Amino acid sequence: MATHPSLFNRTVLVTGGGRGIGRSFALALAAEGARVAICGRDANTLAATAEQLKEKGARAVLGVTGDVSQPDDCSRIVDRVAQTFGGLEVLVNNAGLGMRVVNEAFTTQPIPFWQADRQAWRSIIDANVLGPFYMSHTAAPLMVAAGFGRLINVSTSPVTMVRRGYSPYGPSKSALEAMTRVWAQDLAGTGVTANAILPGGATDTDLIPGSGPGRRGSDGQLLPVTIMDSALLWLASDASSGINGRRVVGKLWDPTLPFDEAAEKAMPPQQELPSIL
Repeated sequence: MATHPSLFNRTVLVTGGGRGIGRSFALALAAEGARVAICGRDANTLAATAEQLKEKGARAVLGVTGDVSQPDDCSRIVDRVAQTFGGLEVLVNNAGLGMRVVNEAFTTQPIPFWQADRQAWRSIIDANVLGPFYMSHTAAPLMVAAGFGRLINVSTSPVTMVRRGYSPYGPSKSALEAMTRVWAQDLAGTGVTANAILPGGATDTDLIPGSGPGRRGSDGQLLPVTIMDSALLWLASDASSGINGRRVVGKLWDPTLPFDEAAEKAMPPQQELPSIL
């Protein structure tokens, strides 16, 4: 049974939707009756996930191959979704690269920033900072014109943003949260909102190296990929109307509570004067 009736027939695009957290988001949205579009760089992975969505009874599914770090790809992806479904109401900026691109052993053997490969460093910034900008830059005008929309950016915990050996992944997410807050102010009064969502700890995805039962993140036990699903559905639904420029922590969401109470528990107080140092 759907928990958010407003998601029925709502068009949602999940970047990096072929695997991990993105796939979990897509499955949760499909279960609510949303029309789900997913994009990613691997056509085979997208096709497999699209087939899984259909097997689960998804109302409408679209997979589009593309790289969010490429502005032309972003424009093509958003245009394809809008043309196929007649618009775009929710964009989930989930695609991104992690520290394994720079250092495979980053959880146990961090390296200083000056030893990082420059191109690898830049690729994370391109995917995690420019990617959400390119996607949102294309999607936001459609939403503003329609008078409704949701931009949802997948972030990380503040401790990760400034953790030793986590440059540039951590700083890329602090940039994304700053962008989210600015965008929320830009969008005020348009009917479109911008918010950030994060797991609340390291999550069991390919961003974390290793395998087997002993696999851990820097902050301990890995969280399941489903940890943000309930919060994501709420943010994408009408139940989150009026929520703008906030961060929602998946681990703190209590599904036994009414939506407004669960949201209040999962949203840290907004700081009027943010501080990094």
